[in-house]
Amino acid sequence: MNILIFTVSAGAGHVKAAEAIQEQIKLNYPDANIMIIDTYRYISPLLDKIIVGGYLNIIKKTPRVYGKYYSLSEPRGSRYNFGSALNKLLSIKIMYLIDKFKPSLIACTNFIPLQILSKLHKKGQLKVPTVSIITDYTTHSYWLHEYVSAYVVANDFIKNELIKKGIPENIIYPLGIPVTSSFYQKKDKLELCKEHNLENKPTVLIMGGSLGFGDIRKTFLSLLGYPGDIQIVVITGANTKLKGQLERYSKNSSKSIKILGYTDKIADFMEISDLLITKPGGMTISEALIKGVPVLIISPIPGQEERNARFLTNIGVAARILKNDNIDNMLHQIIDNPLRICHMKEMAKLLAKPTATDKIAGLIIDLSLESEKENAQMQMSMPQNAIIESKNWRRILSP
Repeated sequence: MNILIFTVSAGAGHVKAAEAIQEQIKLNYPDANIMIIDTYRYISPLLDKIIVGGYLNIIKKTPRVYGKYYSLSEPRGSRYNFGSALNKLLSIKIMYLIDKFKPSLIACTNFIPLQILSKLHKKGQLKVPTVSIITDYTTHSYWLHEYVSAYVVANDFIKNELIKKGIPENIIYPLGIPVTSSFYQKKDKLELCKEHNLENKPTVLIMGGSLGFGDIRKTFLSLLGYPGDIQIVVITGANTKLKGQLERYSKNSSKSIKILGYTDKIADFMEISDLLITKPGGMTISEALIKGVPVLIISPIPGQEERNARFLTNIGVAARILKNDNIDNMLHQIIDNPLRICHMKEMAKLLAKPTATDKIAGLIIDLSLESEKENAQMQMSMPQNAIIESKNWRRILSP
């Protein structure tokens, strides 16, 4: 069984989702041959640097521009559809990879490769089942294409949105967003505190995603001035400049503080924490829901994260600090309100999908086995001269 997973490394979330699926499929079906492809990087490292680097630059420096573009491209068939002309050029190398690897199923954790594959399906160049794995708590026309065999979404609310947008109900699976196995493991808080040199006291975890985006500095300074006896853990990701700034601010503080850059122990720190302050990326929120930690949202990127924030606050699993809000007051409203904390934890349990990765892996395996069976039957019924013509056609496609 060959399974191909396409992603794009615009932030870590899409890649982490692909890796979580790969990990679980190998656990459930050890003989599976799984390949994860970072789409733009595979096609051209230079192209990846230009497109992904440009996207991250826009989000960091002019997020409103991205938010406007996101809104304009919402209608299906919009002339603002991202990269449609470019994707035609990229499809040749993608088809070459597919022809060489011969997958029985293709999964996408990002909409860009999904667009390319949809075009190949439409032209009749691709017959492999394609699964769309949406890694946010919202939908966008970027993800909605013909010839998709299955849509995996975070919950029934998104399923209902897709049905209203014309997607057949029988191909929508509200299984959740895949996260790695470390988030499913329950650990003892006291032991974790000892392991990470932390105290056993109310703990606030601040994260800004893998790139350390968001107004973390302002939030951290507010926490330093909070009168309660709290412990602060900050994960700045790749933002080394921010890490250095926070370390300088914390030198004269009497609070217990731990500041980290990149770490693969996020599951541990969520287990320890009583409140998570973060941007509302789909993966981070899914991890927090499984760990049952209440969320305070800061600095959502206009577009998908803004919509994530709206959904999460409306349903009661998170609170949000708006740009002109008094952070100190918000912290008091949440940290000093046991009833609010309890409600947010209960809503997290309701919304969490602790079996998401296992069920998504199971769906992919089932669809892949079904695809292999159909291909075997087709080969058996196909005349020998047709098989030769098919191979020649594939050779012509190879660059």
